[in-house]
Amino acid sequence: MNDVTQLYPLPPQELPLQGLYLGHDVRQKAVQRGRPWVYANFVASLDGRIAVPGATGSGLVVPKQVANSRDWRLFQELAVQADVVISSGRYLRDYASGHAQEILRVYDDPQFADLAQWRVQHGLSAQPDIAVISASLDFPIPETLLTGGRRVVIFTTEQADPQRVRELEAHAGQVVTAGEASVTGDRLVQAMAELGYRAIYSASGPKVLHLLLAAGILDRLYLTLANRLLGGDPFSSIVEGPLLAPAVGMRLHSAYHDAVGLDGLGQLFLCYDRPG
Repeated sequence: MNDVTQLYPLPPQELPLQGLYLGHDVRQKAVQRGRPWVYANFVASLDGRIAVPGATGSGLVVPKQVANSRDWRLFQELAVQADVVISSGRYLRDYASGHAQEILRVYDDPQFADLAQWRVQHGLSAQPDIAVISASLDFPIPETLLTGGRRVVIFTTEQADPQRVRELEAHAGQVVTAGEASVTGDRLVQAMAELGYRAIYSASGPKVLHLLLAAGILDRLYLTLANRLLGGDPFSSIVEGPLLAPAVGMRLHSAYHDAVGLDGLGQLFLCYDRPG
């Protein structure tokens, strides 16, 4: 893989793409803090699109114009370091219908064999567990997500249908209440801590990011900024929900320029930390 240029922190230097985010050692952050450490990741166009209407015109999907193998490699490097990956009922519905790919592919994809070995070397299970946030509980649990000893934990509300809760517990294992009318970020992370999770990776969408930001529990944001403008309506950006008050400040942790990505257009790999 071609190198990327570290723009920040200074001085500039060339670094290999492979292993770039493994070098951030996010698991160690949770050890240092003595509490769960929550991080999220998005890829966006220059005009802020992370999702646009699919080919059928219904539903929103990651734009093919910004999705790319170099960003996907770094996505996997972040996912492989997690104890648990946050997803959503929508993702499971899309996955079951064949419209979404497996979040973590290191276990069966030769190009990620080094990442599978990384988990083995660090005494981790083959794959991180999956946390599903859903108030409606209207989704299937694909059998492939239950293989390899991976646990699926579903976080829902006190108003969830008791019958559906029993069905999911019988099939998937565990349903946890993390809110009254809606799942809240503080109760979510508290419940995850009680389950023993420390490195928590959000691979979900803009509403979950809002939930994490509003509760003040997002520690780090990874953002790939792809050098393309898409336009289009409707679309999703990285955060969706009520105005955050106060606004959430983030401090730049690192920035890398990938000159060869997107067929030479390039992209930026940005990383921000919440102060404190």
